Amino acid sequence: MKLHWSPRSPFVRKVMIVAHEVGLADRIETLRTVVAPSEPNVELMKENPQSRLPTLRLADGTAIYDSVVICEYFDSLHAGPKLFPEKYPERLVALRRHALGDGMLDTMLMWRGEVLRPPAQQSIKHMQAWKLKTNVSVDMLENEAAALEASRYSIGHTAIGVALSYIDFRFPELAWRKAHPGLKRWHDPFATRPAARANEAVDD
Repeated sequence: MKLHWSPRSPFVRKVMIVAHEVGLADRIETLRTVVAPSEPNVELMKENPQSRLPTLRLADGTAIYDSVVICEYFDSLHAGPKLFPEKYPERLVALRRHALGDGMLDTMLMWRGEVLRPPAQQSIKHMQAWKLKTNVSVDMLENEAAALEASRYSIGHTAIGVALSYIDFRFPELAWRKAHPGLKRWHDPFATRPAARANEAVDD
């Protein structure tokens, strides 16, 4: 399998963490691929018309995207405990957490894009909205921290862990740990999981 990959992308990081968690990392060849909202990658568009990362290409040429689909595909390839629980209500909780983590990443990626624009072109209103959404999400997760600790590790834990780490990576000034001790207590072990340590986000 070949994965269009970037060390900056939190969605790529999420699928790579899943690959390591389920024992598939050594079956994946990563292809450094550059994408930008204003500059679609023409070569990538031959496999993913939206020119987005991550995109996975199977040995038979089949392209799989986006990160949600790739993660569930990886989870189908092993016989161990599933990251996507099969039974409700556990499955519903995991999917909701997954959606929240991914939603936080979507918000922060838009925020990051705006920050990179020339100051005169930035929308303060939008950046304030994205900051509010991020802060409220972290507040809600603080209320769920004990439940996160008590529940079996799932795709929801992965997505939330990646989202909190992305705050550290791109918005360290938010210092989210100060007012969220329960969430910090949950996230610290996530950050030291071998799969997370093997896939740290970096600027290259």
